[in-house]
Amino acid sequence: MTEHLQAIIDSVRDHDSGELADYIDVLKHADPDKLALAMCTTDGHLYAVGDADYEFSIQSISKPFVYALALDMYGPEEVHAHVGVEPSGEAFNKLSLDDDGRPANPLINAGAITVNQLIGGPDIPVEQRSEKLRDYFSRLAGRELTVDERVLDSELDAADRNKAFAHMLREAGTISDDAHDAVASYIAQCAVLVTVKDLAVMAATLAAGGKQPVTGERVVSAEAARLAQAVMVSSGMYDASGQWMVNVGIPAKSGVAGGLIGTLPGQLGIASLSPRLNKQGNSVRGVKIFRELSSSMGLNMLSSNFFVAPGIRRIERRDDADIVELQGMINFTNAEKILRGLTKNRVYTKTSALYRRDSPNLSSGNTRT
Repeated sequence: MTEHLQAIIDSVRDHDSGELADYIDVLKHADPDKLALAMCTTDGHLYAVGDADYEFSIQSISKPFVYALALDMYGPEEVHAHVGVEPSGEAFNKLSLDDDGRPANPLINAGAITVNQLIGGPDIPVEQRSEKLRDYFSRLAGRELTVDERVLDSELDAADRNKAFAHMLREAGTISDDAHDAVASYIAQCAVLVTVKDLAVMAATLAAGGKQPVTGERVVSAEAARLAQAVMVSSGMYDASGQWMVNVGIPAKSGVAGGLIGTLPGQLGIASLSPRLNKQGNSVRGVKIFRELSSSMGLNMLSSNFFVAPGIRRIERRDDADIVELQGMINFTNAEKILRGLTKNRVYTKTSALYRRDSPNLSSGNTRT
């Protein structure tokens, strides 16, 4: 598994198109060659390659997680009175308000500022709201996370557009907090430091219906996790979301520090890092990585053969041999669980039929190995 993930990032390493996020000074001077990939199953098995321990700011990847928290705190009806769930069809830093004065969805900046203001209510101090979110992200990741003060200061210095959004949201009655406080709170949310390992586990928490796969803690409800992933499908890659679902078929969210997450509901959380961005603000190499993952490992959730079926149906001993009966479509996720199940039961078998890169869906019905 690790070898396959390493081969994927090696295949994109020489792609150096795209630009760093030059409107934020710290990100402008980031190492453009950082490259990492991690994958976490919903039962807590983590695989990581490349610069997997390198910390970078979470940026807009924070948005679906904060949206899920707000849903649990106030319920969908109250949250959706403040923010919509439709794709804007525009860049993340455009102001899109519907006829009721609501931002189009919680994943564009205007929507994320609005949702941020719901956490703790309008009267909570910036520092207290920021600490609530830092602690929440830490629970999602399963370790204590910190805020990068350099990123926070750098983004505040370049926050004129977001401050303009906040003033317009106040004028529309969508938020009631001081505009500059609202932006400071939102930027603190984006400045939390993570690794791709953290993000893969956080994504796996959404994929697992809100249950953290390593610690076992239920961090958000299954309903909140479902709604967050639904919005990721339609809006997670901004104005490239339609093309993303056509080519990749994985609910996703990007960040301008070069991070990118994806979720396979009930199965996996995935995260990559590569700081160079395309014109939509998505990681160039990250997009290539996810396209290769989706294609080579059968992860497109819209494919007709994408489903979870039982893997190991039965193991029995016959004539000094272990007979393993498999059931269902043996795609990547099932193959990974099957191999771990065989190891757990101390059954070792040589087979080339479980997983082949050029044919991720290899067998249906019952197969004996």
